[in-house]
Amino acid sequence: MTGRSRAILRLSLCLALAVLVASTALAQTPAAKATAPVLVTSCGQSPGPLKITVFLKQLLIEHDYKAEATAKDLAAKKYGSLIIVTGASLKGMGQAGISVNDELTRTSALIAEAKKQGVMIIGSHVEGMERRAQGAAPGDNSDELSIDAVCPKAQLLIVRKDGDEDGRFTTISKTAKVPLILFEKNLELKDVLKNVYGK
Repeated sequence: MTGRSRAILRLSLCLALAVLVASTALAQTPAAKATAPVLVTSCGQSPGPLKITVFLKQLLIEHDYKAEATAKDLAAKKYGSLIIVTGASLKGMGQAGISVNDELTRTSALIAEAKKQGVMIIGSHVEGMERRAQGAAPGDNSDELSIDAVCPKAQLLIVRKDGDEDGRFTTISKTAKVPLILFEKNLELKDVLKNVYGK
């Protein structure tokens, strides 16, 4: 191989790498910046939303956390975005005296109101595979029902990478054309929120 051929090959490889990096970055970039104030809730009464509120507080992003937020909450105050954290906790729902169906009905009405008002919907899963059905009791698919109720209808997905080991969220992202941001560790969630909210 001549020197010129090697140079052309190196250039081609560099261009291919640049395209790959750009494609990856695009998949990790939200279609639009989210705005505050933020209404944070869950679909399934898991403790996941608390992780998000900790970082929103640190970033001084105005927010309200309501474990059982309803369409009325969206109607009562002008919110810029709605973060719904997926992941069902049978213990959490039991303590609240509600069922999976109750949560799905509440979430559906909440999403419908958000769309009506033009509030950006962000679906999130921040507890990894331990909060997924694979780690649940036999026959318990409440976590997967929670994901299906929120993620395909969101405008952005924020997911801890180990919760996507089976490609569940990647598939939803591609099928529903919803931008997906993956993060490795809990502390990285702060940087994700910082970028999404332009802080």
